[in-house]
Amino acid sequence: MSDIVCVSPIDGRIVARRVSASPTHIASSLERARDAQRDWARVPLAGRAELCAAFVDAMLAMESEIAPELALQMGRPVRYGGGELRGLAERARYMIDIADEALADIDPGPKDGFRRFIRRAPLGLVFTIAPWNYPYLTAVNSIVPALMAGNAVILKHAAQTILVGERFQKAFDAAGLPEGLFQTLVLTHDDTLAIIAGGEVDHVCFTGSVEAGRAIERAAAGTFTGVGLELGGKDPAYVRADCHFDHAVENVVDGAFFNSGQSCCGIERVYVAAPIHDRFVEAATALARQYVLDDPLKPATTLGPMARASLAETVRGQTRAALAAGARATMDEKAFAASRAGTPWLAPQILVNVDHSMQVMTEESFGPVLGIMKVDSDDEAIALMNDSRYGLTASIWTADGEAAERIGDRLKTGTVFLNRADYLDPALAWTGVKDTGRGATLSRVGYEQLTRPKSFHLRLKV
Repeated sequence: MSDIVCVSPIDGRIVARRVSASPTHIASSLERARDAQRDWARVPLAGRAELCAAFVDAMLAMESEIAPELALQMGRPVRYGGGELRGLAERARYMIDIADEALADIDPGPKDGFRRFIRRAPLGLVFTIAPWNYPYLTAVNSIVPALMAGNAVILKHAAQTILVGERFQKAFDAAGLPEGLFQTLVLTHDDTLAIIAGGEVDHVCFTGSVEAGRAIERAAAGTFTGVGLELGGKDPAYVRADCHFDHAVENVVDGAFFNSGQSCCGIERVYVAAPIHDRFVEAATALARQYVLDDPLKPATTLGPMARASLAETVRGQTRAALAAGARATMDEKAFAASRAGTPWLAPQILVNVDHSMQVMTEESFGPVLGIMKVDSDDEAIALMNDSRYGLTASIWTADGEAAERIGDRLKTGTVFLNRADYLDPALAWTGVKDTGRGATLSRVGYEQLTRPKSFHLRLKV
């Protein structure tokens, strides 16, 4: 057993310290989950929906406590804390509402003397391993649909947001979910991998780094455990000359710097049509200079610290390397008094004169830095957008919807946005390609990942 410690990026205080679960506790939790799931699978969908809806209500009732708690754990300003809970409610309620249709028996058509159908059967025990950057949203993507599909769920939350797991537990307990059906476990990385390697769960839903995703795949090898991976991103935006200019500037900047750039589907690189490139850079810089980097517990703060100093150093390193290779910074870090080397406090930055020889344009930054390149054609933009080992989302900013669809068809990505970014529509599958991972959450496709097909071939006439 080990201490799991959450250290606040604001001032280095210890927000929470928890002892990881013992082997006995882990074994007991897994057994209780299996026992609870057998009964839960027989509960009608309407009964599952009622309890899952009550969970959403219980979570929303804690909003005033959760917003400052999130700020302390990972640095997001309190003014945005409620937004994540509203997103949780939107996703959870949508998945509850479509469960009847998504989990309905599939009828292949009549055949004389037979009744045939395919049923979506629960997998059994789903293991959700959630990250700290959007700790409620990423977790709910799999937890609520897994329960609606008749599974039990074990949640392992990130150390940086360890209190989020406890909030989930409190909300499900308040909703009256059967004991053992949903459990939060405090686990070390080794414990997490051991559970997977031991074949103790039926499906793993993981959101995190590529390296950690590979470790999970290695652990699952040979166990036939299903694995869903949502890993890194280096999401591009393409701003065409015919864009709605002010709208594009406002939303690209927000997509790059919201949550201090710590979003898997945030915009990390931008390709701007040559005729409007200089104007776009000037407008984006002017808007980015308006961010208020300060204590995230203050209502006026629009940009908090990054979650850890090591993450900020990665961004600083990419920025230094780009500048040494000929890039130019449009922002003066000294204008943001809170930004200090060696700390999680990092000013937003925009870089021009960048290219794909620089890591800031090819490797995940996951922080408040944005590279902007000039392009001369759709073909050039498409080639650069696809020049990445990642493929989560890509956004196109244009007044021509047909052109956006043509361009989108050629992009190697999980989601194509037009005139928006950094948003998950629960009606659409959330998925990625290349090193971004595999599998999908949300939409009816997400239910397919959390169930198995079970065919019934019933001969009625003998």
